[in-house]
Amino acid sequence: MIVLCVAEKPSISKSITNILSGGQFQTRSTRSNIIKNYDFSYPHSRANFTVTCVAGHVLQHDFAQSHRKWHSCDPFELFDAPIVTEVAPDKKAIADNLTAEALKAQQLMIWTDCDREGENIGAEIVKICRRVKPGIIVKRARFSAIISQQIHHAAQHPVELDYFQASAVEARIILDLRIGAAFTRMQTRTLQPLFQQITGVVSYGPCQFPTLGFVVSRFDQVQAFQPEKFWYIYLALCHDVTGNKEETPFTWSRGHLFDFSVAYALYVGVLEDKMARVTKVTKKNTKKWKPLPLTTVELQKSGSRLLKLSPKKILDIAEHLYQQGFVSYPRTETDQFDPQFDLASLIAKQVADLAWGAFASSLRDGGGFSQPRRGKNNDQAHPPIHPTAHAGNLTGDEKRVYEFITRRFLACCSKDALGFETTVEVEYGGEDFFAKGLIILERNYLEVYPYDKWNGKELPDFEEGATFVPSVCELRDGTTTKPSLLTEADLVGIMDKNGIGTDATIAQHIDTIIDREYVIPRMEGSVKYLVPSTFGIGLANGYNDIGFDRSLSKPQLRRETERNMVAVCQGTKTKNDMIVEAVEQYKDMYIKAKTNFAKVISSVRSHIDRDSRPGEGGNDRNGGPRPGGNNGDGDGPPGGNGGHGRRGRGAARNARNVGAPYRRPNAPTRSDRTALASQTRANPSRSSSGALQTAPRTLPVAGPSTLAPQINCFCGKPSMELIVKRDSENKGRRFRRCGQPENCDFFEWTDEPPREDKTNHGRPPNPPSILAKRKRIDDTRIVQTLPKFCHCDLTAVLRTVKKEGSNQGKQYWSCPNSQAAACGFFEWDVKETAAPLNARTQSAGSQQTTGECFNVSARSISIKCAIC
Repeated sequence: MIVLCVAEKPSISKSITNILSGGQFQTRSTRSNIIKNYDFSYPHSRANFTVTCVAGHVLQHDFAQSHRKWHSCDPFELFDAPIVTEVAPDKKAIADNLTAEALKAQQLMIWTDCDREGENIGAEIVKICRRVKPGIIVKRARFSAIISQQIHHAAQHPVELDYFQASAVEARIILDLRIGAAFTRMQTRTLQPLFQQITGVVSYGPCQFPTLGFVVSRFDQVQAFQPEKFWYIYLALCHDVTGNKEETPFTWSRGHLFDFSVAYALYVGVLEDKMARVTKVTKKNTKKWKPLPLTTVELQKSGSRLLKLSPKKILDIAEHLYQQGFVSYPRTETDQFDPQFDLASLIAKQVADLAWGAFASSLRDGGGFSQPRRGKNNDQAHPPIHPTAHAGNLTGDEKRVYEFITRRFLACCSKDALGFETTVEVEYGGEDFFAKGLIILERNYLEVYPYDKWNGKELPDFEEGATFVPSVCELRDGTTTKPSLLTEADLVGIMDKNGIGTDATIAQHIDTIIDREYVIPRMEGSVKYLVPSTFGIGLANGYNDIGFDRSLSKPQLRRETERNMVAVCQGTKTKNDMIVEAVEQYKDMYIKAKTNFAKVISSVRSHIDRDSRPGEGGNDRNGGPRPGGNNGDGDGPPGGNGGHGRRGRGAARNARNVGAPYRRPNAPTRSDRTALASQTRANPSRSSSGALQTAPRTLPVAGPSTLAPQINCFCGKPSMELIVKRDSENKGRRFRRCGQPENCDFFEWTDEPPREDKTNHGRPPNPPSILAKRKRIDDTRIVQTLPKFCHCDLTAVLRTVKKEGSNQGKQYWSCPNSQAAACGFFEWDVKETAAPLNARTQSAGSQQTTGECFNVSARSISIKCAIC
């Protein structure tokens, strides 16, 4: 019996031949320069084998001649136009070889890749062979790695071809052709006459547009982001470690607050306590979980993030390593090894490696082995990606990808990292803080997997009930940070989560939107971000403006198509049902899109017209969107065949720019300290974050002022001019302050421009950052204050603290509006603050109190005098 074995690629057919024949085979040439036929005897099956191959898909789907030309019909007709399936022009020599060999054989064995696409290519091979020999027996070889054991097992135990999976892929190809061609022709024919910059095809694809939508959505989030200021209490204790000073920070249990007045009130309350008390010390064993077995999506995500390679390149390299027999099949959704899987033999093959051989030996002989974790996914087709042989002679990116796969596999077979964690909880001034320490006991998998980090951190020896004087207690501020633009690793994760593409096609879709120049990669340091071009933004936002229930640039429609493909694979839905259902949905979308396409035109125009403005997306390559076909996701070149399911990327190298390049602006820096804080020229001690420390300062002695033009303070009364006499950088410098007993907080250096609008209804003008009131209060009397006004120009109301704590019963002024409309104004009543403010300024390391003034910095708030 003659068995015709057909692989998917030339390299696979050669590898299969070498394994099955033991190196004893004859080679015959074919009409195709890349295809060879190999003949040998296979005694295990008592048959003669002929091994040949194809080069991917042999058949192509396209419209009939009546609808193939771009202007031959209304694009809407393409949803129902007849489709013909025929051998691709460049694959005719391959098809002829198949028919010639099929005539000689009694059995056809399909050796294509064991995934959906491989089943469909196998079905194409069967269709071609049965045209000349309808009765030929068809079998399918099932394997996951190009290694001797699996190849022999597949040859001796063939199975049936999965026609359900083949039908699902064919349905997807037909849908992508109809949908992509209809929308691409409509877009191109409408936009090209309106914009001279657009000279290429404006392609649409059911996968590429949602992919573009993700990139545009994140870009819009970045552009619309407004930083918001927040405040938090920073508490720390300095201690000696082998003669060096180290600071143990405590995290505020509240995290941070966006209301300054509330944060400041809590901070003042905290400072009323001299000692912090340890309320709880928790010590426990902890672990860092080893990684799950490797899937295709995780390979693309982690490889892109860690190896700085594009997902498509990573997958291409993994595919080449698979063809060489170094790794298993790289397209799999499975993240769990079968309990009977032979892990020991694979570990033993890595013992010879100079980099991780010792670790592999410890797994095999030293008791370091532990069964891999079991994830939640199993595609019932292939195991997780793993090394199948030791490869010691690889170089460049191939070596890096192989090393990542191998280290990941060995880490999966190791034990979790073990540690000992200590959590210390303290209470200070009614507020809770905590600090965590970690001692790593056993690194285990971390020894071989340097991509994960787990660093130890020691804490001082705290005991419950103990008290201590904090070294640092500050009210610091920060601002929320904008989200980053998407990286390729981010986009892979988002597409996988939303069901756009499969684990094997996600990388191709990303490559497509980059190749079409809807998205442009931008390097920032070693990180590659994806930035939409102005044209890409215009298209995506234009479709969003139409107001679809499920926008063409959103993932819902494509996600439904992918789910229907799964249903076809499982046999619960037919190929025809899937096609009819999806076509009807996209017909409705097409009608609405064409009716409202003026919104897309307006959006594209608004973004292209802004192509010279900085901060916008753009297209700095010398060309507009590129024409060309695609891999079942778009349309073909103008005047061409309308986008059949094979790749083709024509170039529009001479097209004019569709948009200026986007250059990601530097992240905005924080605003400078407010005017009062910036006057502090004595260079006070600062923490590492730039916050002023709580060391005490004395008020500079002021002498009589000289004659000067009258400057009114916030009260509307003449201010006093004084001179700094204390030894400091400001010694001899003149300043003005309020001359009234109530002291309205006015302050100015005389050698700097005066402030405007000092009266402001008897209160300070609204500052960019709210400053604490700087008062010198005589403890022997109660100061009478002027009427209080909040920042809304309303009379402030006097309230009383009702919450239990050190401030309970105290009175404070606040905005009279409701909480939702309040302006954030807060001020302790002067009768309440007189004593506490005089008494609370103290050094972190001393219990001595002083009567110095203090200031609230814009960056951090600590007990400080704004002048000195």
